[in-house]
Amino acid sequence: MKTSVSPDTFPPRGHEAKRVSIVEAAASVFCREGFAGANIDLISAEAGVSRQTVYNHHGDKERLFIAVVRDLTERCNAGIFATIATFPDQPVDLEADLIGFAVRLNRNCICSRDGKFLRKLIQAEGERYPELFAEWLEQGPGRTLPAIAARFARLAHGGHLAIDDPDVAARQFLGLVNAELQTTFMLGGTPREEDVLRSATNGVRTFLRAFGARRNVAVGERHPVLAEA
Repeated sequence: MKTSVSPDTFPPRGHEAKRVSIVEAAASVFCREGFAGANIDLISAEAGVSRQTVYNHHGDKERLFIAVVRDLTERCNAGIFATIATFPDQPVDLEADLIGFAVRLNRNCICSRDGKFLRKLIQAEGERYPELFAEWLEQGPGRTLPAIAARFARLAHGGHLAIDDPDVAARQFLGLVNAELQTTFMLGGTPREEDVLRSATNGVRTFLRAFGARRNVAVGERHPVLAEA
């Protein structure tokens, strides 16, 4: 005769392993059910822990949602800052180098699993629960946009771009290079590699028409950029 066991009885897991399991499960449930439709029972079942364990770690559903957004933001930031480190501060071919950077940014950050989860949560719940995303605004865009703006300021200082406000330029760049991917995102899909490259290419060329220094205004005539850029 089998003895029933609770989800926490076996196999044993450490405190951090349980925390990660709960946050991962909660991210999936919140994305699938929405904040209002999710509940602790669903999350605990998906995480393979008891209901009480979820409460012990996070207190209630709202605090768990904030923990999910915080965790996704931290992981997305790690990917973004790793990609920013590859920014072409000393470009050989400005258009090609910026397209390569935009492809990496889209591929590694915007199209990543964490990026898709975070975007879905913001789109679904941002208007109804703006207070739940206050920390994301500060720790996400509040940190990454200035970092990208600083890179564009360096290019402007080196005479590669004509920029009055690097913050505006950074926002415009990010909006342009993934503009053609938005419909796919809204439908829950993942863009193909050729879609990512096309969106990055068209976005960068439009960006350079607005912000390119005089010698870089005539864009679109250089060698094609490889998908592996």
